[in-house]
Amino acid sequence: MKNIFESGDFSKYSVSNLNSARQVITESYQYATMKPTVFISHKHDDLSDLKGIIGFLEKEYGVAAYIDSRDPNMPRITSAETAENIKDRIKSCNKFILLATEKAINSKWCNWELGYGDSVKFPNNIALFPFKQKGTSDSQYIGSEYMRLYPYIVYRSMGDKYIDGTPIPEGYYIRTENEDSSTILSLSEWLRK
Repeated sequence: MKNIFESGDFSKYSVSNLNSARQVITESYQYATMKPTVFISHKHDDLSDLKGIIGFLEKEYGVAAYIDSRDPNMPRITSAETAENIKDRIKSCNKFILLATEKAINSKWCNWELGYGDSVKFPNNIALFPFKQKGTSDSQYIGSEYMRLYPYIVYRSMGDKYIDGTPIPEGYYIRTENEDSSTILSLSEWLRK
């Protein structure tokens, strides 16, 4: 069982070129490809983990990912136009995922994107992908309060069981915390919902 991933966990999926993730996702693209589309909010300093997550989502789930960093349609200087463009990109994607590293959690822009994502994607189309520094314990993760508010991606291994004792198939899931319990939905099903 893994609720919080470590930096480098997805390096085997790392893509070398992010150009396809910088292209604007349009409604016509979605219909033509039938791929789920995901806006990935991230801190630009987390590039190596971002490349791994994009590769993971593309290779394992057939997702079209969008990232705003170096999108050629974004203004060169951050402005109100930048914010409007980002809002349009978040709305046009089916899902919103925050690559929830310590840097992203402390970023004003990532928090702004999460807040906007919350307003247009909550509760069923938003999730965190929680990441901590390699070698640190889950208790040191500074995004725990976010995990009580938003669904988040987890990994369940062989041997994990539901409350009724039924085995949980190994794989990635979206976990949602409720007041007195939690639920999981396969990541594949969530992406296509």
